[in-house]
Amino acid sequence: MTRRVLILCTGNSCRSQMAEALFETISDGAWESESAGSRPSGYVHPLAIKAMAELGIDISTNQSKSLDQFLDQPFDLVVTVCDNAKESCPIFPGAKEVLHWPFYDPADTTGSEEEQLVVFRRVRDEIKNKIESWMK
Repeated sequence: MTRRVLILCTGNSCRSQMAEALFETISDGAWESESAGSRPSGYVHPLAIKAMAELGIDISTNQSKSLDQFLDQPFDLVVTVCDNAKESCPIFPGAKEVLHWPFYDPADTTGSEEEQLVVFRRVRDEIKNKIESWMK
């Protein structure tokens, strides 16, 4: 039976988008994942798309979504990936488990595109490692 996870962030443009794709990929379909933001940015960050493409994962057609559209849905797991989302997210009464995995927001990085991409890769890999270790 497929389980469901909702990954929450503030803008739903970087961390939660990468986590959504990684959760499904790492679980090999055992988890259906969704991601959303408390204040959706309206886009998926191009460097998040690029960092995930390096792993062969295409998130270029993903969209930034509001957590409001998921409030009445049941989830086995809800994961917040930033402190702002943890503080501003409503309670999900249908969630069997709620976890907080804070990661640095790579969208806050400055510098050249290559310097920023280094940070996106680091955060992507941190998320990937966290999911893999949680699934063990």
